[in-house]
This record gives sequence, structure tokens and C-alpha cells, in this order.
Amino acid sequence: MNIFDQISDDIRLAMLARDKEKLEALRNAKKVLLEAKTAKSGNEDLSDDLAIKALAKLAKQGRDSAEIYKQQNRLDLYEPEMAQVKVLESYLPQQMGDEELTAVIKAIIEKTGATSIKEMGKVIGFASKELAGKADGKLISEKVKNLLA
Repeated sequence: MNIFDQISDDIRLAMLARDKEKLEALRNAKKVLLEAKTAKSGNEDLSDDLAIKALAKLAKQGRDSAEIYKQQNRLDLYEPEMAQVKVLESYLPQQMGDEELTAVIKAIIEKTGATSIKEMGKVIGFASKELAGKADGKLISEKVKNLLA
């Protein structure tokens, strides 16, 4: 079962369980996935890779919003936002640890033959494709910069 179908089934289960926070997060996720599905080529099935990218972007936006709420001492908004982020993250692959990420980026640097910071864009391009949904883009960028410097 692909991610889109799984979310559709989980919406039904959340409705039966009367879990409002989970239901809201899942409906938002389904809306984003439907938009991604129709944006590309019409009525085709949405691949899990595209679904993961869309869900990762949505989770990142939620974390960013929650951080702003926390800075403004709005815990009444922070907690529900983080609850929705946790629901979205349950559909994403396990995030890579620091050591594992460093090892993968070192391998990519060797594969691309990059030797200086000037070639950072090429390495980040390969790393972003290979690590999609497994690591945050900001973290990838920082690691590449540190390893090439």
C-alpha cells in the first residue's frame, strides 16, 4: 500500500477514534498530496518518493511554525502544531544519525571527485537526491560545507 492510500485509510480510522489532532494533520497531508498528484501530470498515481518529499516539506513547515510559537511563548499553539508534526513524521523514513550522514556525504564527495568548496553545489545536488526524506537539507548543506572546507 502506498503512502497516499495509507493516509486515506488512517483518516477513516482517526474519524472513528474521534482523534481531532490526528485527523486534522492527516487531512492536511492528504490535501498536499492531492495537490502534488495533480500538479505534475494530472491523474496518475503519486509515487512514494514524491509523497515523502511533500510530507517532509509539510513537516518542516510545521516545525518552523512551532518554533516561532515557542519563541513567542504561545504554547497553546505550539503543542498542537508539534502533535501534527509527529503524525506527519510517522509516514517519513527514519532520519539519519550524525555519523551515518557524515559517512554517506564522504562517499558522495569521493564519488563526485569534489576537492574544494567551489564544488559544493555539485555535491549537495547528489546528496539531496540520495538522502531525500532521510536528512534535512540544511543539515546536508552544513555537513558538505564542513567536509569540503
